[in-house]
Amino acid sequence: MVGERILERTEQRLRHKLHTPRFSKVQIIALSFLGIILVGMLLLLLPFSTRDGQSTSLLDAAFTAVSATCVTGLIVHDTFQHWTLFGQLVILVMIQLGGLGLMAFSVTFSLLLRRRIGLKERGLLQESVNTLQIGGIVKLVRQILLGTLLFEGVGAILLSLRFVRDFGIGKGLYYGIFHSVSAFCNGGFDLMGVRQAGSSMTYYAGDPLVNLTLISLILIGGIGFLVWDDLLKNKWHFRQYRLHTKLVLSMTVILLFGGAILFYLLERDGILAGEPVGKQVLLSLFQSATTRTAGFNTADTAALSDSSKLWMVMLMFVGGNPGSTAGGVKTTTMAVLLIYLRSTLRKTKGAEVFGRRLEEDVVKRAAAILTLSLMLDLFGTLAITALEQLPLADVLFEVCSALGTVGISVGITGSLTVFSKLILMFLMYCGRMGSLTFALIFTENRQASPAQKPTERILVG
Repeated sequence: MVGERILERTEQRLRHKLHTPRFSKVQIIALSFLGIILVGMLLLLLPFSTRDGQSTSLLDAAFTAVSATCVTGLIVHDTFQHWTLFGQLVILVMIQLGGLGLMAFSVTFSLLLRRRIGLKERGLLQESVNTLQIGGIVKLVRQILLGTLLFEGVGAILLSLRFVRDFGIGKGLYYGIFHSVSAFCNGGFDLMGVRQAGSSMTYYAGDPLVNLTLISLILIGGIGFLVWDDLLKNKWHFRQYRLHTKLVLSMTVILLFGGAILFYLLERDGILAGEPVGKQVLLSLFQSATTRTAGFNTADTAALSDSSKLWMVMLMFVGGNPGSTAGGVKTTTMAVLLIYLRSTLRKTKGAEVFGRRLEEDVVKRAAAILTLSLMLDLFGTLAITALEQLPLADVLFEVCSALGTVGISVGITGSLTVFSKLILMFLMYCGRMGSLTFALIFTENRQASPAQKPTERILVG
């Protein structure tokens, strides 16, 4: 009897081990991004990926692959002048896969092959697109992919109207598609090196068609897929939206127009001086939108005042919205903390907004995200300033651009040493995964102890 019980328990343990997933959902998603980076890096190492026919260095190929997959846009070589059409298409595919996530594309192929989507795949999708519930996740992915094709297609057509005029039919259509995908996925890679290396969209600073199209793509791609679903269901009925959607839309409007107004005030006697009013408006709006993790720029970043650079750093730190192609700590994280701050100052019980009370776990998660992101930015800046003889302001700008997966640069990335580039690569990867999500990769499988220690009061503040 004892032997039979021991055998039965051993079988149960074996079954448990066999059915226990080897990797958590977060770890699988992290590995999928690493897989895209690895394949992209190997393709970029091929001699026919570069215009001079010489193989790119391993570090530069890896840096470009990380930047494209993490939809950042920081570059060590000008995308047009260094990479051939093949290399550019590799970068474009990495931007698309990195923006929407490999899981979404995997499910798409499964649906095309009429394969059943299991519970495990649905859980991975939920984690990948960052939704609140697993129900209806496959339908949401269909909407995401169809919406992506629609918005990128319309964006490509609108941009092509201008690029065909400037570059001819073939190149103009290709440029329209490339920049539409890059803008929608908040990638920040551009092919304007055809005019001047590192010029980004500065040649179109006063062009309403290019500016408004790119701004729209950046905002739509960065607004979040869950918000798409809510807007599709409830149309213009704001009161019927989820609390998440209300916070996202409110913060997006505040940051877009508030950021543009402050940029104008800071630069009205700087780079905006002497420009026509229409161009000043476009420049201010574009810089406000693109610092929310898009990576294009229509103004010379290096020529901005220190106060404008600091303001852009603050916008890059906040970033876009959760469950989107954008990076940063996210708008809802800052909204939750500001709401909780207001609650603390007013001495009210619980943090309330739009007639709803926030969960305590959400506040704790927001505080953890803010703390981790601040630590990564500060220690990243400290490490690079110790390694390089560069101004602190420029290093801070570059570090925040990397962690926020923004890609705007003051022009120092290409001149950095090996260890500094590795630091930026690490920050870009953390930024795409999310600082807290990246930390959970190493701790998610740990079991929390049910026992709690006695509480004791301490002084803070």
